[in-house]
Amino acid sequence: MREIRIPVTRVEGHGLITVHLDGGGRVREARFHVTEARGFERFCQGRTVWEMPGITARICGICPVSHLLASAKAGDAILAVRPPRPADKLRRLMNLGQYIQSHALSFFHLSSPDLLLGWDADPAKRNVLGLAAERPQLALDGIRLRAFGQEIIAALGERRVHPAWAVPGGVRSPLSPEARDRLAAKLPEARRIATDALELYEKSVPAWAEEVETFGNFPSLFMSLVTPEGLWEHHDGRLRFVDSDRRIVADGLDPSRYFEFIGEAVEGWSYLKFPYWRPLGYPEGMYRVGPLARLNCCDRIGTPLADEALRRFRESAGGKAVTSSFHYHWARLIEIVAAIERAALYLEDPEVLSSRVRAEAGVNELSGVGVHEAPRGTLLHHYEVDETGVIVRANLIVSTGHNNLAMNRTVAQIAERYLQGKKKIPEGLLNRLEGGIRAYDPCLSCSVHAAGRMPLRVVLLGPEGEVLDEVVRDP
Repeated sequence: MREIRIPVTRVEGHGLITVHLDGGGRVREARFHVTEARGFERFCQGRTVWEMPGITARICGICPVSHLLASAKAGDAILAVRPPRPADKLRRLMNLGQYIQSHALSFFHLSSPDLLLGWDADPAKRNVLGLAAERPQLALDGIRLRAFGQEIIAALGERRVHPAWAVPGGVRSPLSPEARDRLAAKLPEARRIATDALELYEKSVPAWAEEVETFGNFPSLFMSLVTPEGLWEHHDGRLRFVDSDRRIVADGLDPSRYFEFIGEAVEGWSYLKFPYWRPLGYPEGMYRVGPLARLNCCDRIGTPLADEALRRFRESAGGKAVTSSFHYHWARLIEIVAAIERAALYLEDPEVLSSRVRAEAGVNELSGVGVHEAPRGTLLHHYEVDETGVIVRANLIVSTGHNNLAMNRTVAQIAERYLQGKKKIPEGLLNRLEGGIRAYDPCLSCSVHAAGRMPLRVVLLGPEGEVLDEVVRDP
């Protein structure tokens, strides 16, 4: 066994990739294992529904707003209330801030070093510092754009990470006029950065033809929320499934009945669940969520710049679904533009300054489901409570979980392209395997409700199960 230790770059959570070769040196099987232990579903038992938004926000420091809002929506269902309209708009505004900051982190800081410096570049330079040296304006723009998203979150929740703000029935406080004006003044710069990055990506697509073809390019279903009119949606609506031709497979599905059409399988080699579309069974019922799925599922976005970008995005696939997971990066940039345009509309709306932001009620239902679109995809919180509102059971399906089957398929596709006949794992291949996973922007700790930053390991196995090579990247 050979072990190479390389400082980890741009991988969140604890992951293991195993690649099995047959006697002829061909890839027989490749798996992406998530090896952290889960926890939140169990230790939420015994806590009250009113505590859950603040507790589940601690699942992750990258996606706290996502869990905060999904949890609050599950609480709405248990209280059987609809938050006042100003509260709904404020929740949406915070979620847009989360989209901006999370997508900016993914593209500018985590993925751009590969996309712009090259997959085979020196790993000592293939990072955000190397990007800053090569493209200082782009690196600075990424910092400023992410900061703008975080400022939206802080203006509402008083902190950028883990804001204890959304609650069952609404939110704790409205937006102040001063904060609104401060955010509105920064919109032009944010819009300029987002459109510049989108233009850069679109011009670079021809140079990435090989990656587009091999990084998760296969037919599958796609799932996301849409409005009743079929518009891009991120906080409410009904679920839609489309196929690789963008034909609607199912529409208008009630998210609170998710268990009727989404199954959850488990495997002995990963702590991450394997959700699937029940009508096709497991594992044939693979589907994808997140930015790529949202743009494939919706009819249009509903804002001018984003809709024009969506038109160009769809033209690249001849009007069918964009099936290459490499283009999650493209979809994220379009969603940043959409989020900025939507945020501008909310900041112009006088209702976001209203103090009528919370509906008061007690426990009226013993079960509640909160579903909304986190940056990484559809996020689901399902709570069952007793008569006093104490949690007796919690089930979470996070975005990374929905994408689990697709991530495994992507790892196999990349390994088949680059590993045939090899007995060693070159650095460039390791980075491509990692990049295939990174395209989904997974939150591995979030997906198994654990904490911590652990290594990525890739193991190459021969036909008899012997270890041919192993690469470990330390935290």
